[in-house]
Amino acid sequence: MKPYRSLLFVPGHKRTWIDKALNSAADAIIIDLEDSVPEADKALARSNAVEALAAHDGSKGILVRPNALDTVHFGKDIAAVTHQNLTAFLLPKLFSRDDVVRFDALVTAAELDHSIARNTVELVPSLETAASISKVDEILAGPRVGGVMAAAAKDADVSREVGFRWTAQGLETLYLRSKVVVAARAAGIRTIVLGLWQEVHNLEGMRTFAEDNSGLGYSGQVIIHPSHAAVANEEYGLTDTIRDYYTGLVDAFEEGQSQGHGAVMYRGDHIDLAHANHAREALAFASL
Repeated sequence: MKPYRSLLFVPGHKRTWIDKALNSAADAIIIDLEDSVPEADKALARSNAVEALAAHDGSKGILVRPNALDTVHFGKDIAAVTHQNLTAFLLPKLFSRDDVVRFDALVTAAELDHSIARNTVELVPSLETAASISKVDEILAGPRVGGVMAAAAKDADVSREVGFRWTAQGLETLYLRSKVVVAARAAGIRTIVLGLWQEVHNLEGMRTFAEDNSGLGYSGQVIIHPSHAAVANEEYGLTDTIRDYYTGLVDAFEEGQSQGHGAVMYRGDHIDLAHANHAREALAFASL
């Protein structure tokens, strides 16, 4: 899956909001069919998602969050919304790899019904239960998994499940957030996103939150307001200053190599192959 710095949640039953989200600065949007949609509007949300996917020009990633497996809606969600233009399903309330397998079977059947090539639509597990965090390694080894979302929101499902008391500093979720990053990297997954910052008008808080989690190894963040997109894009991307630094580092190392050196000095730092490879990967990742 292409890495996304910002993924904007939008309620599926709000058709005009979906269009606004698609025109926002976010790299991708998540059309929600689950918690943000009233029970009476589930069918409308599915219909809106299909319309948006059919009209999409491919300029932005589109994910859909279906209803959980313990509801009466998940089968209809997958059957209706699986589409050639759908990037992935964001899977809610998982407890084990078996849940990923169940969703995979449904998506495969829907792809066949819609004459879509198998494995076109990816799956992104959302780790918002204690069981899913505990079993993150086996969940990420499931079929179709192209990314992962770690949940660390205030007073949400994950805080109730784990029992932590949320703070902006995030020490209470540092272990779970770190565990998800390490598991994802070990599984070869590079789309590792976190959710989410809930204080809509506190952009400085949002920036600090994004900066901290980018430093921890996350590649992007789920957001709930368009104003957060620019902050997320900056903090999870490469600034011009960092891009120039990495470009110069690679050039300096390669120049040193051409002269028979395995390590060189660059802007006061001792650098070798490991530093050059890190810079190359960061530049390649940012250009996707």
